[in-house]
Amino acid sequence: MASALHRLGRFAHRRRLLVLTVWLFLLLVVAGTAGRLGPNLDNEFTLPGSTSQEAMDDLGEALPAAAGTSAQIVFRTPDGTGITSEAYREPIRQALAAAARAPQVAGVSDPFETGTVSKDGTTALATVAYPVTNADLGADTVDALEDSVRVAAGSGLVVETGGQVYGDSPGGVHATELIGVGVAVVVLLVTFGSVLAAGVPLLTALIGVGVGMSGLLAASHAFTVSSTAPTLALMLGLAVGLDYALFLVSRHRQQLTEGMPVPESVARATGTAGSAVLFAGVTVVIALLGLTVAGVPMLTVMGLSAAATVTVAVLVALTLVPALLSLAGERLRPRPGTRAHRRQTSGTTNVSERWVRFVSRRPWVTVVVGVLGLLVIAVPATDLELALPDRSTAPAGSTERAAYDIVAQEFGPGANGVLLVVADTAGHDDPQRSAQAVAGQVGNLPGVATAVPTSVAPDGSLAVVQVVPTTGPRDTATTELVETIRDAEPRIRAETGTSVRVTGQTAIQIDLSERLSASLVPYAVVVVGLSLLLLMLVFRSIAVPVKATLGYLLSIGAALGLTVAVFQWGWGLGLLGDVETGPLISFMPIVLMSVLFGLAMDYEVFLVSGMRETYVHTGDAEQAVFVGARLAGRVVVAAALIMVGVFASFTLSDNPTIMSIALALAAGVLVDAFVVRLTLVPAVLALLGRRAWWLPRALDRVLPDLDVEGARLPGVPTIELEDDVVGAGGPAGSRTDPV
Repeated sequence: MASALHRLGRFAHRRRLLVLTVWLFLLLVVAGTAGRLGPNLDNEFTLPGSTSQEAMDDLGEALPAAAGTSAQIVFRTPDGTGITSEAYREPIRQALAAAARAPQVAGVSDPFETGTVSKDGTTALATVAYPVTNADLGADTVDALEDSVRVAAGSGLVVETGGQVYGDSPGGVHATELIGVGVAVVVLLVTFGSVLAAGVPLLTALIGVGVGMSGLLAASHAFTVSSTAPTLALMLGLAVGLDYALFLVSRHRQQLTEGMPVPESVARATGTAGSAVLFAGVTVVIALLGLTVAGVPMLTVMGLSAAATVTVAVLVALTLVPALLSLAGERLRPRPGTRAHRRQTSGTTNVSERWVRFVSRRPWVTVVVGVLGLLVIAVPATDLELALPDRSTAPAGSTERAAYDIVAQEFGPGANGVLLVVADTAGHDDPQRSAQAVAGQVGNLPGVATAVPTSVAPDGSLAVVQVVPTTGPRDTATTELVETIRDAEPRIRAETGTSVRVTGQTAIQIDLSERLSASLVPYAVVVVGLSLLLLMLVFRSIAVPVKATLGYLLSIGAALGLTVAVFQWGWGLGLLGDVETGPLISFMPIVLMSVLFGLAMDYEVFLVSGMRETYVHTGDAEQAVFVGARLAGRVVVAAALIMVGVFASFTLSDNPTIMSIALALAAGVLVDAFVVRLTLVPAVLALLGRRAWWLPRALDRVLPDLDVEGARLPGVPTIELEDDVVGAGGPAGSRTDPV
């Protein structure tokens, strides 16, 4: 692998202008296409194969208006007077008539006829039905609805609109999220001590993100893409793009300091650091593609979108970064006497090595304290609750959030999460009477506020019973109610002669959350197995992969624990703005597992590969740990700080879904890089000694040698080992060994 990438680096050097031109041309074409088409994002939750989705699909064929999305219009008197007075009735009727004429509207209910007036008589609730799902709504449909009901506001009424048509608020890019770029700039400047060296990772990362994001937005016109997918792709693409370029530039600068010519240094950096970049990128992509195993279209699109962006970041790192390094030429070579030059040539230890020596002095203490500390942080994860977002998570001050809060206050929380019970009335003489019988049976179940027949299909094959729970859509009691109705289906069928199925957006979201929760353990098994296999290929060891995988699991637990403590328990949540506590988004844990897996393996490879190189060429297991920390520790710290900065900046978003994912990723990277990789890993390796690198001979012959470190490249560079690095079994004095 290293030899092939070495040749790719030579090509990028010789054809640097061509490589740069191709990437800039690709960026202009893709960005221009995306800009002309515009985004086409939606948040329709579907769950193929589930009974709730099948019932909804059948309902869509027989009664489209009942299966489509819906909106709510809330009218409220400003002074607590009765809303049924004639002064308010006429403006409300005018608003409802205008709403009925709005684009794509199938029908509007009259609250005075349906009785949806609050008990205190101050609030009325109307429902707007659409014969299509959110994905098929026009771009201006919601705005037209809001405009149509403003006539009622002129009479002094408080008018708010909400409901399913609003979906989840899109992520987008906000000024606060650019803080992560600022953090990256500072870290790169401190790491390299050069504006030019720092500019290469930043420029290439932005180009890669531009290509990936533009391609995703353009593809949204051909495929269903949720509004969360581009934000996750942006967050991950920017972070890995900066990190991968950082590794290459750092290796190139180190080789230039040692006196290597620019052409050979570009090729060598691509062959060595590029091999690790390729391996790290592949692990991230494989983990993201693994999201497809859950069988949830929304999660599949998220995984594919993020995987495509990471793939672009890897290609940019392996082609555009070498081309720019070649264009920069000698200007990237640290000048003698500068801090950057002394840092590369001095034999003294750096901060990373001193820290590793400290934690390895008493390895048992380090391991016990570190593991117990992470387990304590992970304790809140035992209280993990998962659900999909509703309008209670909409930004404070928005009309959909106001409508949700008023409806919950005046009509009960269940009015925001209505269930639909589909009755199979085919062949019945009186479908309406059958529906009424079903409503009577369902209405007697615990947890049901009301159960009312609403509509019958024109051919009489189906009837719909609207069920309002006593609890909100994200409440566990609502989930239990769905199961109660399903369990009662045989008795309902026996009493009424009608089979029933539960559906509606709330039921589909409940089923989706349960499927995602059920997929966590199988996905974890796949990820852990993949981790063991990949690391065994790279390090040709049994202990190193096991240690790395256990560390990854500790990082996952700690990240989930911190996120639960903040977003469910409310610890420090006020620092992030006006955000309500509640269950975490259902797909957050599996997204966290996939992304953090790739990043954890990223840091493991860059840190431990240096240790393995030294051990292979010196045979000194103890000092190999310290030399590896000296060579790669500073770069791992810089990469982790960039990742944390990028992810943490997204916690300032106005979308709670993005905020929780960003916090989990930032916490996971922080814990994994600094506690697991730079603390626990050296301590464990110090405990194991030579046994850390043991691999059965039979397995060694079977496993292919990937040569991630580039040991077989011609003219391998050397490192100067101090007296104590050679070890007890080596000669006295210093010696030079190949890396």
